[in-house]
Amino acid sequence: AVTKFLQDLTAALDSTGTCLFTTFGLQAKDLAQLYSAATGFECDDKEFLKIGERIWNMEKLFNLKSGLTGKDDTLPPRILKEPIPSGPSKGEIEELDKMLGEYYSLRGWGKDSVPTKDRLKELGLEDLS
Repeated sequence: AVTKFLQDLTAALDSTGTCLFTTFGLQAKDLAQLYSAATGFECDDKEFLKIGERIWNMEKLFNLKSGLTGKDDTLPPRILKEPIPSGPSKGEIEELDKMLGEYYSLRGWGKDSVPTKDRLKELGLEDLS
């Protein structure tokens, strides 16, 4: 959930041309107010994050049309095969499949990493699939 939130927030922020470092001092509601002031479109924090979610889904659709699939959603072999050497997670190996399943679910994507028709409709992107 944290990953999705930060991805949506930074995608929306990037689209405004604002420096990413502002997120260290401003919250989503502050950024939404700045967006509203600059554009004249009323926007609260939920709508600001939805802008980012639309962007993230459009990027996913672009990648899918470019030939990338869920098989490309991976990490370097070292992270997937070598146990963590120290710290509280010492000896553990990342369970990417489990994490991706949860991530795809949070995004409203199928197990194949493709955004569902319902999610695209919810975001107003149904004509892009």
